[in-house]
Amino acid sequence: MGRVVGSWGIRGQVRVEVLTVHGGRFAPGARLYARGHPFVVVTSHSRRQQLVLQLEGVETREAAEALRGALLEVPESDVPSLPTGDYYYFQILGLQVYTEEGEFLGTVADIVRTGSNDVYVVRNEERELLLPAIEDVIRSVDLAERRLTVHVLPEV
Repeated sequence: MGRVVGSWGIRGQVRVEVLTVHGGRFAPGARLYARGHPFVVVTSHSRRQQLVLQLEGVETREAAEALRGALLEVPESDVPSLPTGDYYYFQILGLQVYTEEGEFLGTVADIVRTGSNDVYVVRNEERELLLPAIEDVIRSVDLAERRLTVHVLPEV
């Protein structure tokens, strides 16, 4: 649902990059998980382009900083279905990426949000590749096989 990008203030609030269109997931009383541990949202408010949350049990700046980089998640059973062809970030992250010819390129390690389309960061032991999440590049997504098939555009 989101990623903790840092702390806010001295009372344990966390700054969150929102990764969902379901903003109600961060309302007071909502239960979220970070690194496998449950947290209840105590307060929530917007601050610039991010959300600031007070999570139950996180009461110091140090405790908030310890969550930096953590994904805020909900159980998969609580996630609403998306239209065919749309995917949640958690479904794409970790997919094995292959070309249409069957060449292994790496694993989706991150997703960068841009103004026009997402960009998948694909990493292997030797390199990092940035693939725009557009129809001309993404040929198929097979969640059952954890496989993403792509057409690599020629470099200009």
